[in-house]
Amino acid sequence: MIRSVNTNAITEHIKEMCFEANHYLSKDMDLALKNAVCVEESELGKKILNQLQDNLRIAEEEKIPICQDTGIAVVFMEIGQDVHFEGGNLEDAINEGVRKGYAEGYLRKSVVKDPILRENTKDNTPAIIHYSIVPGDKVKITFAPKGFGSENMSRIFMLKPADGIEGVKRAVLTAISDAGPNACPPMVVGVGIGGDFEKAAILAKEALTRDVGEHSLIPYVCELEKELLDKVNALGIGPGGLGGAVTALAVNINTYPTHIAGLPVAVNICCHVNRHVLRVI
Repeated sequence: MIRSVNTNAITEHIKEMCFEANHYLSKDMDLALKNAVCVEESELGKKILNQLQDNLRIAEEEKIPICQDTGIAVVFMEIGQDVHFEGGNLEDAINEGVRKGYAEGYLRKSVVKDPILRENTKDNTPAIIHYSIVPGDKVKITFAPKGFGSENMSRIFMLKPADGIEGVKRAVLTAISDAGPNACPPMVVGVGIGGDFEKAAILAKEALTRDVGEHSLIPYVCELEKELLDKVNALGIGPGGLGGAVTALAVNINTYPTHIAGLPVAVNICCHVNRHVLRVI
């Protein structure tokens, strides 16, 4: 049975998610940072982690952003095939929600109209939107504003099939090692394996929206996530890049079928706030 959803509702949800994601740390990230203080061995590292907690507390109390870079708006729309949108164009509704959210929330506008001419759009639109059609009559919205300190440290590797799982490990560790302090550690690492050039990158981006501590259901991928987290933390980059045992809070991996001739691997890094908000309507 077809269910109608008015696009005005989409706009309102997106607007509210802009506020929520930028003002409050998600529960999984909050718990991960608190646990990190117990794990960190460096006194300086512990001090930095506690300062991050102070920053988050002040942001919540004062209703100000948890990071000055309030990000480019990334939206994942999982749309049930029995949903009919009415009231206007869906993409326009999403961007209107972003515009309202960033304007009314006094969030920093960081998007430029042209990558070379660099004129600011002044409302943080357009958003980066990924659509998928699924069974059912629900709309699942994941809003994940992405700051560019960590985004600029992300990498994609077009490996050969013969590189195998060891090649994947080397690629991830190379990306993190090269990023060093520039990704505002402790970080969350999203990894996409498979597909093609652009699919691997989307897989990695979406992996960042999975809660910390929630592992892949594929046994070998689950083990790889745990192994890579240990190896990343063994790099010693530490909180703020000043050394320590907690360089990353999680390594989340998504996989997808790929061509017989390739092994694409994307590494999308996010800083310690790793903003992500989920709503189902």
